[in-house]
Amino acid sequence: MNKRRQREYKGRIDQVLATPKLQDALHKFGDAYLVSRDKAFTGLDFEALRSEIATMKDGVRENRAELLQQFIQNAEAAGAIVCLAKTAEDANAYIAELAQRKGAKLAVKSKSMASEETHLNVALEKAGTQALETDLGEWIIQLAGQRPSHMVMPAIHMFKEDVAELFSKQTGRQEAAEIPHLVQVAREQLRQGYMDAEIGITGANIAVAETGGLVLVTNEGNARLASTLPKVHVALVGIEKLVPTLEDAARIIQVLPKNATGQALTSYVTWIRGAVPCADEEKELHIVLLDNGRSTLAESPQCRDALRCIRCGACANVCPVYQTVGGHVFGHIYIGAIGIILTAFFHGLDNAAELVRACIGCRSCVSICPSKIDLEEIILSLRETIGEEEGIGAGKNLVFRKVMRNRKLFHSLLRAASVLQKPVTKGERTIRHLPLFFSSLTEWRTLPAVADKPLRDLILQQPQRVEKPRYRVAFYGGCANDFLYPELGLDLVTVMNALDVEVYYPQKQNCCGVPALYSGDKETAVELAKQNIDAMLEGKPDFVLTTCPTCTMALQRDFVAHLKDNPAWAAKAEQLAEITVDAAGFIVNQLGAADAFSQLATSEKVTYHDSCHLKRGAGVWKEPRELIETSGHELVEMAHADRCCGFGGSYSLTSHPDIAKMILKDKLIDIAASGATCVAMDCPGCMMQIRGGLEKQGSEVRAQHTIELLAEAIKSSK
Repeated sequence: MNKRRQREYKGRIDQVLATPKLQDALHKFGDAYLVSRDKAFTGLDFEALRSEIATMKDGVRENRAELLQQFIQNAEAAGAIVCLAKTAEDANAYIAELAQRKGAKLAVKSKSMASEETHLNVALEKAGTQALETDLGEWIIQLAGQRPSHMVMPAIHMFKEDVAELFSKQTGRQEAAEIPHLVQVAREQLRQGYMDAEIGITGANIAVAETGGLVLVTNEGNARLASTLPKVHVALVGIEKLVPTLEDAARIIQVLPKNATGQALTSYVTWIRGAVPCADEEKELHIVLLDNGRSTLAESPQCRDALRCIRCGACANVCPVYQTVGGHVFGHIYIGAIGIILTAFFHGLDNAAELVRACIGCRSCVSICPSKIDLEEIILSLRETIGEEEGIGAGKNLVFRKVMRNRKLFHSLLRAASVLQKPVTKGERTIRHLPLFFSSLTEWRTLPAVADKPLRDLILQQPQRVEKPRYRVAFYGGCANDFLYPELGLDLVTVMNALDVEVYYPQKQNCCGVPALYSGDKETAVELAKQNIDAMLEGKPDFVLTTCPTCTMALQRDFVAHLKDNPAWAAKAEQLAEITVDAAGFIVNQLGAADAFSQLATSEKVTYHDSCHLKRGAGVWKEPRELIETSGHELVEMAHADRCCGFGGSYSLTSHPDIAKMILKDKLIDIAASGATCVAMDCPGCMMQIRGGLEKQGSEVRAQHTIELLAEAIKSSK
């Protein structure tokens, strides 16, 4: 593991966390974006649209050679000159040589992330051509000497006062920090450039194979000016922008502005085929098709779905990490979750490594992606690659490979911890302060103590009186439920027994492997998957229940993915996945017993926090709410109910606790604003984070698992 690079990255995080103004601005933008996006998609089936785009883009990837050739033939037939650039250097060399050949002193550019990717402006400057950015945001960051902090809104990190200061230096006069005035200043400063430039450079959002034409989707008129006024137009286009037909292009245009900025349609949709008219003078159109790692990405079974991306930037808009640290920290050239993947293939794994580790894995990006890319799954595969290349660190190597794989040793150490922790816990079930260099872990939240007796022992002592069980289910507790919150497991037994369901606890179950997987140790994750498959299927249960959505995802998704190519294990992994279900989902969907707890509890005002992997992984979010309401409580929705709480397992403990702390702060504000006296959730990890934060604040709001609330309802009726 590159310790120096890691220290430098954490230093950048510390620096940006000291600027709360940026975080406030990104949060406000994110909130406004979601409202606008929902309005823009009113009456449309987003799931159907993104499935269509995903299928189309997969077809492009599989037939990329034929479609590329078709595009080139049709573009050349329409009068364009086409260059296929294998690398960024090839693309820059072609454009710079063209500029020299034309004697170009000035090139006007519209927004192009591909040109940022290749560092084209630097190459042009070396060739004696000045590049003038004409997109307002791009011009602002050009004046500031920065790079974009968002793929669609490059200067989103800057405030009007900052821009006024930049513009004042440019104009030589004091410019007012008023947005309409600043826009007018930009118009005045940039307009002559279109007249003077010998070359206009643009990107393109879409390249249509059947016509050889390009599509530009923009909100400013600069792209049309840059592509029409200069005698030479250069379009730098990534080869992944190919689509087969005009109908496919129209489908992307239908979705792109809505998902990017919440607009029904952008201000300008420009279709270009061949060189556009230029009065009576001869006009040239050069299309530079950029590979630069895209073909390598297309050949990666784990990562190739990233080529579906239509560059809407929405994965950053909803990302809690991006909203906390911004794009200059959570990005290289490309920003957000997709940026992590593109960075790895376009700019090297070394530039992507810390970004990979900075992802909290909340799947917000997955739920909003218009191309249906499972970005989290791809990032996990990159963690595995980095783990193989750089190692996972001596400490994690010891814990995962020597301890966790050995179930008896692992559990023995946890039992020992329950005794060794007593000087810190002082007899409580909560750790309020840790000594020495561990103190930072309890500065902003308490932590749960290891229970004196784990669930695996206590559950054997709890009698079950179910005369005619409807089902016999195995309970997969996971580490937190087993050793930190055994009472939750006992409450699950109480609830299931009340519904005529018998529960048993397979004693050979082990950690689900997610901590190892998220640290890049897939080998340990695979070994733990095998152990758990054998343990959970041994008793031939009707169902396997979980109270932890991360464990649910492991049993339903990860085990299958780990073992799909192993003939001895694939079928067993599929079998376990089919019968694994979250407890709340089981009660509502399998048992049809949502109303079984009606009028049992004293009404309490309860708000609900959606655990990331439950809603955006297992697809369960309505069911817990139904159970809360039917058990006699008043459900009040908090703002941003499905925004991550910042736990992320080791993310909040060892990897990025400072980011986790800020994300939790947002969640606690929303809980308090709801006016509820209890916040419910369905994840032990979220309980650890939220309950710990509430306790540290001295809040009287309870943090409870939904199953605990149901058990309370049952006990209160007796």
